[in-house]
Amino acid sequence: MELNGRRILLCSCENTMSLDGKALARACGASASPEIASQLCRAQIENFRSEIGKGGRVIVACTQEAPLFHEIASEIADGAALGAVNIRETAGWSEDGAAATPKIAALLAEAAVEIPPTPVVTMESGGVCLVYGNDEVALAAAQQLNARLDVTLLLSRPGELMPPREMDVPVFRGTVAAAKGHLGAFEIVVDDYAPAAVSARSWLEFESPRDGAISKCDLILDLSGGAPLFAAGERVDGYFRPDPGNPALVQKALFDISDMVGEFEKPHYVKFAADLCAHSRSLKTGCTRCLDVCPVSAIAPDGDHVAIDPYLCGGCGGCNSVCPTGAARYDMPPAEALFGRLRAMLSTYHAAGGEAPILLIHDARGGADMIHALARHGRGLPAHVLPFAVNEATMVGFDLVACALGWGAAAVRILGDPGRRDERAGLASQVGLAEAAMSGLGYGSGRVSVIDETDPDVVERVLWEDRPPTAARAGSFLAMGGKRAVTGLALAHLHEVAPAPVDMVSLPEGAPFGRVLVDDARCTLCLSCVGACPTGALKDKPDKPHLGFEELACVQCGLCRNTCPESAITLEPRLAFTPEARRAVTLKEEEPFACVRCGKPFGAKSSIERIVAQLAGKHPMFAEGRMADRIKMCDDCRVIDQFEAGNDPFRGPERPLPRTTDDDLREREAEIEEARAKLLAERAKEESGES
Repeated sequence: MELNGRRILLCSCENTMSLDGKALARACGASASPEIASQLCRAQIENFRSEIGKGGRVIVACTQEAPLFHEIASEIADGAALGAVNIRETAGWSEDGAAATPKIAALLAEAAVEIPPTPVVTMESGGVCLVYGNDEVALAAAQQLNARLDVTLLLSRPGELMPPREMDVPVFRGTVAAAKGHLGAFEIVVDDYAPAAVSARSWLEFESPRDGAISKCDLILDLSGGAPLFAAGERVDGYFRPDPGNPALVQKALFDISDMVGEFEKPHYVKFAADLCAHSRSLKTGCTRCLDVCPVSAIAPDGDHVAIDPYLCGGCGGCNSVCPTGAARYDMPPAEALFGRLRAMLSTYHAAGGEAPILLIHDARGGADMIHALARHGRGLPAHVLPFAVNEATMVGFDLVACALGWGAAAVRILGDPGRRDERAGLASQVGLAEAAMSGLGYGSGRVSVIDETDPDVVERVLWEDRPPTAARAGSFLAMGGKRAVTGLALAHLHEVAPAPVDMVSLPEGAPFGRVLVDDARCTLCLSCVGACPTGALKDKPDKPHLGFEELACVQCGLCRNTCPESAITLEPRLAFTPEARRAVTLKEEEPFACVRCGKPFGAKSSIERIVAQLAGKHPMFAEGRMADRIKMCDDCRVIDQFEAGNDPFRGPERPLPRTTDDDLREREAEIEEARAKLLAERAKEESGES
């Protein structure tokens, strides 16, 4: 069976699943029914070899034996395009397996969506390792690692610890006061730092301590048993923190860390567009949502926007979940591929006759293990529960949830990782936002929730007893454009088919949708808010004092409110579906004041008149009539009038004219003429005396 340019190979896994080839072909829009194997990985492996030999893209509906299939494919054609999809634990192995045809078709359609590779960043480790602890466990670990790594042992408040027979590992005392960095680039600050004394006999002794010592290393093995050196330390590459009281975990950490020398690649989880960021403008802080939810402090302010360090980023996706503009987008996979998978799954499910699907979003680790356990030791997943794997459940945002509901999901359940509850603040805000929107539109509450359980029996009971109301009529909209545009398309459809459509839905504080309210009496139309608005939601006009607003563009970042010098702005979080919310409206507008000298319009008439009333004849600078008139002049005329008045306070004494050679020559000629005239006069006098 061919789907989206990919050949699908189906197997009933020794007839433990009921697969209807004709129904699957119809649901997937395939022209021919597929051949269904019963033991593709063993007795019918030649069928697989034959399909791989034909070239092209192949998807095998089995993930358990995927390593075997990949090995065979690489032998036949190096670099063969082979994918795998699990239809067994997710659909076929279930009490509802006989009714799972729409679900299996949906899973196959999702698997056929092409996923682009995720960009990577490279980190380099030279093998310089710090072992941090306080007892024999840390000493033994350091000695064990020393054969493969360049190890230093740092003991925090060690007790009576016998010196090693050979000091093959440098030993120091000290307590880590601060730590930062990542694999290949850690830096720590150590207080009470002191090297071991070489003359220590019974127990380790140390030289005189000092505070504030700085050290750098590539790897850290933390066996202190205390608080982690890093927030969300399990996400920091190169930092290992096993329980020192559990020898098995310590040995696993030693095994893992011993090979961490060389270059390593990690996904570049987040794609960031600084021009969309609404963090700050002109030293005024606005949106801090991503900063508030990042568990590893990989995000920091950087001028008018934030900066995300890809080396520190642990990939939780919280920034993607809460970012109102789409400046921070999860790139594993890119948003376009993620929405493409979701749309293909839900549309195929409905086309195959499925009804009221529940979308079960889960991560690829603990969530997949939970589904595996339910299928093997329980009732499996119900036929209407569609598992949708993402890299991290915490990356789910309102845009993804809204699209799922708009494409016909009756409910969205997010299988959370109980070990990472402290990273769910962003996800919780998005669930609350979705619930408020759906309740306000008349769909009722309980459409979106997090399943926070570790017991498979409890998860199974929750899923089998989950019966949400009927799903909204599935829309056909495409997830095109940025985050705001995609969310807007989904909400417009949900509003159109809502059981109780309303023009406005109130949202909780901090929601990224809403309007700006302006106190008309306070606002002076200085338009500082327009300059601060990062999304262009606030607008002005070049020909008159005007403050306009476009609600669709507003992300409620608060920069306009924080910038306004008159405190005239407040925010109202809401979803509005009126025509006015989809176009620019006028918040305040006035006639401009005409310059009394040149007639050019400038400023708001009410503001100029108010300033004249407060200053004219009352302030020394505007005491006289002509001086007061300057308030009513535009910038250019005010300067011209100031200079024409002749009372320039910055005017100095008259400067002498510069002398030139011509001046000297003229003076010399004048002196010569004067001397000649004098001489002629004396001669004339003498001549007259003689006569």
